[in-house]
Amino acid sequence: MSLLQKLEGISIRYDQVSEQIVDPEVISDMKRYVQLNKEYKELGEIVVVYKKYKDVVDNIASSKEIIKSETDKEFVEMAKAELDELIATKEEMEEEIKLMLIPKDEEDSKNVIIEIRAGTGGDEASIFVGDLYKMYTRYLEKKGWKIEVLTMNEGTAGGFKEISFSVEGEDVYSVLKFESGVHRVQRVPQTESQGRVHTSAVTVAVLPEAEDVDIELKKDDIKKDTYRSSGAGGQHVNKTESAVRLTHIPSGIVVECQEGRSQIKNNEIAMKVLRTRLYEAEVIKREQERAAERKSQVSTGDRSAKIRTYNYPQGRVTDHRIGLTLYNLDGVMGGDIDEIINSLKIAENTEKLQAGIE
Repeated sequence: MSLLQKLEGISIRYDQVSEQIVDPEVISDMKRYVQLNKEYKELGEIVVVYKKYKDVVDNIASSKEIIKSETDKEFVEMAKAELDELIATKEEMEEEIKLMLIPKDEEDSKNVIIEIRAGTGGDEASIFVGDLYKMYTRYLEKKGWKIEVLTMNEGTAGGFKEISFSVEGEDVYSVLKFESGVHRVQRVPQTESQGRVHTSAVTVAVLPEAEDVDIELKKDDIKKDTYRSSGAGGQHVNKTESAVRLTHIPSGIVVECQEGRSQIKNNEIAMKVLRTRLYEAEVIKREQERAAERKSQVSTGDRSAKIRTYNYPQGRVTDHRIGLTLYNLDGVMGGDIDEIINSLKIAENTEKLQAGIE
């Protein structure tokens, strides 16, 4: 099947979906309606390019016909010059279209919950959790995305033992999914008086935020406990049982939230995190299956894999999945991580193309 035939098929499907999303029967089925709306948006972007590509292909055919049948030499030369430009444009568009036709992960358009936890390294690991949180917030603020802290547990010497926050924006998961894994830091700890370089580790989990249509939670499957908050908040935390603990009985997953003063708000956040944790298990399974199929080095679905090292003495950052080393540690920690993320995106798309996914 030629590229043009594939695009024609997509255009036909686009017309079908555009009819279906206004069908009252579809509108009444929320899950199907959401899925079709998402497909409509994705197909629409391809159809716009398809129409431009078809115009180029038609103009190439017209130019060739002029060269073949026209007797006016000057007119033929003009057609030949135009043909050269059109062929170059066609080749450029074909590369763009091939990338657009790579199947997107189902989760790419979703918002995310990011969880950063201290691993090996004691206080120094907690301090680096705080450093990574600052790095991500600076990056996300530049993109204009909304950030909301969900839970936090402060470290004894600064930073956080763990912190989780939600990120809302456009196609957030497609950008941040590569950050999941173990981040190592090599530096002289603030708590170290001997000046020796230590290695500490922090785990980052980027979870695509589950929507109501993704995971159906049954009330009977959830055990809810309330208790008094132990964090900051003055006398209030000692008087009100605003903290919420949810236990999903079938899976054993436990989620706690005590950041807000309102039990209702904490329950809402806990439900969001619980739904996302359950959805994450499905996502990891799919990622591992896809990674096994194409021996992916970029997205393995393994949250325990060491993905990046931040070396302070040498001022460098190395992403081990693609062998990328940048001597711009200060910039990276200041939120300048576009080069890393874009390189990982290119590597993943290259893998998919080489695997024959076109």
